This record gives sequence, structure tokens and C-alpha cells, in this order.
Amino acid sequence: MRYVLALDQGTTSSRAILFNEEGALVESAQQEFRQVFPQPGWVEHDPNEIFSTQCAVAREALDKAGVHAREVIAAGITNQRETVVLWDRQSGAPIANAIVWQDRRTARQCAELRAAGAEEMIRAKTGLIIDPYFSGTKIAWLLDHVPGARVKAERGELAFGTIDTWLVWQLSQSRTHVTDPSNASRTMLFDIHKGDWDPELLELLRVPRAILPEVYPSAHVFGMIAPSILGEAVPIAGIAGDQQAALFGQGCHRPGMAKNTYGTGCFMLLNTGERVVTSDNGLVSTAAAQLGHARDADKEYALEGSVFMAGAVVQWLRDEMRFFGSSAEIEALAATVPDNSGVYLVPAFTGLGAPHWDPLARGAIVGLTRGTSRAHLARAALEAIAYQSADVLEAMQKDAGEKLQELRVDGGAAVNDLLMQFQADVLGVPVVRPKVLETTALGAAYLAGLAVGLWPSREALAAQWQADRRFEPQMNPAHAADLLGQWREAVKRSLRWADPS
Repeated sequence: MRYVLALDQGTTSSRAILFNEEGALVESAQQEFRQVFPQPGWVEHDPNEIFSTQCAVAREALDKAGVHAREVIAAGITNQRETVVLWDRQSGAPIANAIVWQDRRTARQCAELRAAGAEEMIRAKTGLIIDPYFSGTKIAWLLDHVPGARVKAERGELAFGTIDTWLVWQLSQSRTHVTDPSNASRTMLFDIHKGDWDPELLELLRVPRAILPEVYPSAHVFGMIAPSILGEAVPIAGIAGDQQAALFGQGCHRPGMAKNTYGTGCFMLLNTGERVVTSDNGLVSTAAAQLGHARDADKEYALEGSVFMAGAVVQWLRDEMRFFGSSAEIEALAATVPDNSGVYLVPAFTGLGAPHWDPLARGAIVGLTRGTSRAHLARAALEAIAYQSADVLEAMQKDAGEKLQELRVDGGAAVNDLLMQFQADVLGVPVVRPKVLETTALGAAYLAGLAVGLWPSREALAAQWQADRRFEPQMNPAHAADLLGQWREAVKRSLRWADPS
């Protein structure tokens, strides 16, 4: 039996999952790492801690499975996207903590770019809107605020990477500075039509070309994990940002197929094939995982809606509110009440993503009465995840001009039957949960396996996909519309709450 190792570097934890050649999960390991909040709206990670935990779980997964690294034909990397690391090329040491995708510190710079009239040009080239979510303004912030960084960057002494790039650099022991189109397309510096870094965007955001990685197809032998890390050299043969990896792992290879991942945030992607769909409803266009080179004709794209706070809301109830000891307990607590009793929780803790894109929105709980209980708040938190996804799907269907036939789901919260049924009810669309829920890691494994010839084609991979459960809408559509209407009224009360004016 041959194996593929997926390194799944997420926002709150590093994981490693070992798959066999039939696409079955053999073993996994996971470690959480620190979340750093220096100021309100700021979120950071220690890049060295990310690397050390990722190495630790890779070794642990192999040890638990009793598999030696020589039996691993390839490794794939999937990662939290948009998070920015800058490091010294000579020493390999980060010049500062990583600025996480959730971080809102560059809201003012983004407002200045919009005021300068840059939005149309950025959207035309990148498919993105101007928002602190994306990497470009984060890079500029580090170059401007870390002493000496800009001068070193201009001299080519620094390297930039999203987390995939940082991991490959460290795993290969400073031999490889690379990324793939799915990650590059999230930086606000990459022309998704040409498949290359764009000089005009680099000049606008004041990012030197010298710090950027080379871009290769998502299924490609990027380099080697050094023998000292796992005991044997292993090819790194697949890279994709977590959401594009999940789209690939879910077998959504045809235009019109969509998936939603319930992780720290919630991310819905619709495959649009070779067509870049420009959204009129607050979504972004992005590069999907690419089997061919980014500059080739056979590019593949997706329409995406990003919800910043999904599973993180449950984590907040667990860690800050102390509602329960384990995130898994929320379903039982929420099920003790028949409905939300008019309570709505808007989790705009770090602003709102699609379709609102309001970095100044803040969290709100409305509809409280003397009879509101912990169970009502737990239910409101779960429902908020579904409502946010419903807003994204409505925008997606308007942009695509067609109604979705089903929504494939994955991620940690997809195991929650109450949430999945409520999601189907408010969407009015069947929600399908696969047997292998780890589709983000599976997508990275599939890309790596394709690159080294373990699997012959994406069609062969799609044939491995199997449904575990299908949730059909059961709620009266009029009642679902009423609930969504109340939710949207609650959202209005959170918008621009942190506006200094």
C-alpha cells in the first residue's frame, strides 16, 4: 500500500492526515496553537509555532499508523489563506508574527485605496474587492512598520509567503520559495487572467517583486521535505489554499457544483469552469486549484463567498463565555429549545465578509428577553452560521444566474446534524455530507497523488466520492423567509459599529 500525507495548516490548529491510495483516511493528528490578539481587530500567529506543530503532527500521524516515510509517495499542503509571513532569506527567521486573514488593521489603507479609485482596476485583474482580508495591504503594513524591513525587501533580503510558502521553505530547509495559483490569487497582487504577479498592482501596494515566490500548478512537484524532518525525503507534490482544496476534494469539478466548508470561518465556492464570473452581489472571483500552469489556457475559476466567523463563534462560546467544555456539546445544548425564541447573534467580531464586506461591523446579540437562556444563545450561534451561508448562496445564485441543485458540505461543524438540517431549511436546497469529511486535506492529497501518478485523472478521484447523509429542506419556505428577514434586520444593527466618525 502506498500513502499520501496531507499537511492541513488551519487557522487554529495544524493537522496531518494520512490517506491510502483508495482515498481512505488511515490516521490523523492535530495540535492547536496560540492565537495572538495584540489590539482589538488584530490577529497574529507565531510562524515558528506553526512550523513546529505541523512537523510534530506529521510525525505523530505516521507513528500512529505504523507507516514509515519511505512508504509515503508524496505530501500535499493545504493552508489557511491570505495570512502573511515575511522572513529573512539568510536566517529563515520571521521578521514579525504572521498577520492572520482575520486581521483588520489595514482597514484605513483599504479605504484610501478605494478613495483613490483603485477598486475597479484591482477587481478587474484579481477578481477581489479591496479589503483587509487579503494579503496585499498586510504585506505593505509589515514593510512599513518593522524597522528596516522595506530597505531589506528592496534589496531582495526578505521573502514573503502565505502559509503554504512558509511551510515549503522550512520543510525544504530554505531551498524552495514557491506557491500555487489558488493561494497567489488571494494576495490582491496576482492577475488571475494572465496567471502571474502584476507589476501595476505591486507598484500600487508598494510590494517589491523580489520578495514574491514563484507560482506553479497546484499539482506539481514543488520540492522535497528534508530527510531530517520525517526520516526520509518526501516530495511535496500538491499545494492549494484550504477552500480550493476542499472544492477539489469534494469532487466539484464541473461548472455549477458548489461546496461549503464549516471551519473557523465559512467558505462557499461555486465552480465556474474556465469563466471568471464578476460578482454584482458582494462575492469574489478566485483561481481554483490548477492542474495546468497558471499561464496555460486551461485555467479553472470559482466564485466565492467568505464568512469570517463560523466555528469561531462556537469557540468563543466555549472559551470566553464558558458555555460548555467541548465544542461538540453545543448541538445537545441548542437542541434543548425548539427555536431561537427571537434571539439573533451576529458574529461580526472581526467585521463582516461576503456579501457585506464591512470591516467596521461588530458583533451583536438582539432579541434578548428575561427568558433568554444559554440554550437560546447556543442555538442563535449555530443558526448564525447557517444564516450567513444563506446570504452568500443567495448572492451566488444571482451572480451565476442559476439555482443550485445541492450543496456539498465539509469541515468540523458539518458533523452537527442540527446545523446541517437548519442549513438545508433556510437555503431551500439539499445539503449533502460526504463519508470523508476531511475534504480539505483530501483535496491536497489528491493533487499530490495526481502529480506523482498515483491516480490517473480527476474523474477517477470524483468516482471515489460518496455521500454519508443528505439533508432535505423540511421547513415551510415562508417561515424560512421570515427567519432570514429577522436575521437581516439584526445584521443592519451591527454594520459600521466601529466607525470612528
